[in-house]
Amino acid sequence: MNSAGNVIAQLAAFREDERVVDTDSTSAIEFHEGKIPEQIFAALSLGLRDYCRKCNFHSVVIGLSGGVDSAVTAVIAADALGAENVTGVSMPSPYSSRGSIEDARALARNLGIKFLEIPITDAFQVFKAQFKEIFKGLPENETEENMQPRLRAMILMALSNKFGHLVLSTGNKSELAVGYCTLYGDMAGGLAVISDVPKTMIYELARWINREREVIPKSTIEKPPSAELKPNQKDQDTLPPYEILDEILQLYVEENLSARDIISRGFDEKTVRWVQRRVDLNEYKREQAAPGLKSPAAPSASAAKCPSRKRMWIKNSARLVGAAMELASQCVLSVKSLGIPILLFGASILYFRRPIQCGLKYQPTGTELSCSGLVAKWPGLPRSRP
Repeated sequence: MNSAGNVIAQLAAFREDERVVDTDSTSAIEFHEGKIPEQIFAALSLGLRDYCRKCNFHSVVIGLSGGVDSAVTAVIAADALGAENVTGVSMPSPYSSRGSIEDARALARNLGIKFLEIPITDAFQVFKAQFKEIFKGLPENETEENMQPRLRAMILMALSNKFGHLVLSTGNKSELAVGYCTLYGDMAGGLAVISDVPKTMIYELARWINREREVIPKSTIEKPPSAELKPNQKDQDTLPPYEILDEILQLYVEENLSARDIISRGFDEKTVRWVQRRVDLNEYKREQAAPGLKSPAAPSASAAKCPSRKRMWIKNSARLVGAAMELASQCVLSVKSLGIPILLFGASILYFRRPIQCGLKYQPTGTELSCSGLVAKWPGLPRSRP
């Protein structure tokens, strides 16, 4: 910009660029803001390339399920590191559809990356057999479902150890937020490339990637998303439609609105409460996830890791302070009326494995209540004489 505040030059975003600029120029240009998918793709590609360079990795390995998440991750990896440095691995189980296997193969062919097919069917059956007596009489459930992504993680880690590849996990922001992922399974990896990109944006990215030619198979984008861990499984058997889920997550996680505020905007109360609870309960999973790339161009991106434990902690602590102050007020006033001196009101509350110490202290300027470093002052509370 020049001294008049006009844009006189613009360099490329998310890649090296240089130009000699005359800051005294009066020739203003129009600022060009790239399309959101284009910005996100460029940012993630740069982030992956930079991360690999700094961590001394020269190649990556990705599990290709035939779904849109792993497809977009593979395209970003090929752009960042070159197709010759990317290995895609299809690991079909008894529940993998033939279409998904063929989509994974077609994607690898379109990108020119190395492709391996390592079925897990035999390993899955052998592993299940180890629990035949222990699980006798019990129906199959998510226990058997989660064995499959964990077997796949072992395969990817074996390839990583043997050939020095960095394993890229392929979970998106929407799934990580509500815990629709398997700890030590599909969450395993050295870097989570798309963990800050919502599912709806993943589809936009896929369509943007295919803007000139079909890189990602059309069927990958059009078919209903599925983890394919049991017969006829679909994501929407468990989750709300992604269009609704992403909107609720945007309001709850990013804009810090309460469930009541979100419901007042026309969302179904049962769905909102379900999403809120899933986000809160699955923090333990997100704490163990691979580090993720930040997507500054994503509409729902914020400065904090998302979903953010820090933000949730502050939000819930603020609610705790309000409730504790009201309770403290009643206790102090009721005991004060009896003429009993009060020095300290204390409580210990367990929240997410973290103890919170609350104290009510009387200062010359008023009453002060603190919870683990969060301090709120209430000048109107009466003081007791020690």
